Amino acid sequence: MRAAHLASHRFGYSQPQLKTLANDPRSWVLAQFERPAEFDTEGLINSATAWQISRDVVQAALNPSTPPSNNQPQDALGPMTPARQLLRQTNLLMLDKRWQHMTQTTTPVAERWVQFWANHFCVAATKGSTLALVWPHEYEAIRPHAFGSYKSLLRAAIVHPAMLLYLDNAQSIGPQSIAGRRRDRGLNENLARELLELHTLGVKAGYTQDDVTQTAKLLTGWTVGPNTAGETRFIENLHQPGKKTIMGNTYSEGPQALDLLLNDLARHPACADFMASKLCRHFVTDNPPASLVQSVAEKFRSTDGDLKSLAVALFSHDLAWQEDLPPKFKRPEECLISAHRLMQKKVTNVENSAYWVQTMGQALARAPSPQGWPDLSADWLSPDTVLKRIQWAERYGELYGKDIDARDLMQQAFGPNLSTSTAQTIARAESGAQALAFALASPENLRR
Repeated sequence: MRAAHLASHRFGYSQPQLKTLANDPRSWVLAQFERPAEFDTEGLINSATAWQISRDVVQAALNPSTPPSNNQPQDALGPMTPARQLLRQTNLLMLDKRWQHMTQTTTPVAERWVQFWANHFCVAATKGSTLALVWPHEYEAIRPHAFGSYKSLLRAAIVHPAMLLYLDNAQSIGPQSIAGRRRDRGLNENLARELLELHTLGVKAGYTQDDVTQTAKLLTGWTVGPNTAGETRFIENLHQPGKKTIMGNTYSEGPQALDLLLNDLARHPACADFMASKLCRHFVTDNPPASLVQSVAEKFRSTDGDLKSLAVALFSHDLAWQEDLPPKFKRPEECLISAHRLMQKKVTNVENSAYWVQTMGQALARAPSPQGWPDLSADWLSPDTVLKRIQWAERYGELYGKDIDARDLMQQAFGPNLSTSTAQTIARAESGAQALAFALASPENLRR
């Protein structure tokens, strides 16, 4: 049953019935990449509409038509204007759709794969222009490409309106372009720097500051704004003319240079090593075996970044299933999703659940930097974070403890891997609420 435990809790979001995986856990994992469950986007807005909603909120804040009344709803950011009410409703709807998929999907390992790439190509609602664009970036750019080629995923993530706005490429103008000679604005290197450092090569790949500047010049022209109706366009008047040389490769001016650059970056040896390290660290352990990382990197190179092949290389490798590797500490959102999957209950109060995830240290859609949410256990393990998780578990115990036998839940989900101390603690609980709180706050449930 140990392999079933790893499949369920190390690679997935926790299965309520561990015995259903006992016959062939590896096949259960690998089959998910052949036919991952589809994400239903019906009723969700596209990025152009999300851009308009974000823009309306900013404009309403800058140009209030009437002063707020004493009866107007308030939150931490001030008066709840009609534009902000629409923003709130839209984001809650998108988050609800996402969470219902994550808690009910029949392919949870594939879903973890999607979430890995969404965090790798992080965008955040930390500026006005991206307030409603984080979730559209996930279901428009990440989900449709997470099981295809890395190059296609890279391009979709980079040119999506959310990324162009989040990393300021939308306002980057070639100094010698037609627009650059007319305006008091110029080059912005944010997207160029993160493209090299975070999205493809890693900080140790050997590129220079000049490579970053040349990349920024190549990316000029790719923009989104009022003149594009919130959709990504290449506008030649913004594009820096002339050739650009990046890491020894020369690219001519024009929109075609982007694909040539992304192809070269995806095929750079450092890219395979960087991606393999991140994948193994996320799915296996903080310090994965070097031979596992090397095997995944070799598959990346030999398949030209085929992501399904990469998943097979990772999840079919014996070292990924090694039993004595240190487990990882779950992120707060993972705690929430795992709990609902174990209890087999939908997330019924999205706003309240988002509050608890934020209380535990993860403000959804608001990652602290373009690096995304940290992926080492030490980043999530502190006395305060443990206390907050215990408080969350107590609250969930109060909500669901009357309906759930925590002893049976943990036995079904963890089987012989449930520690004697955890089992005894749950058995000695004074109530169903306390028993469920002990279960959700247990080491087994807080780690993967």
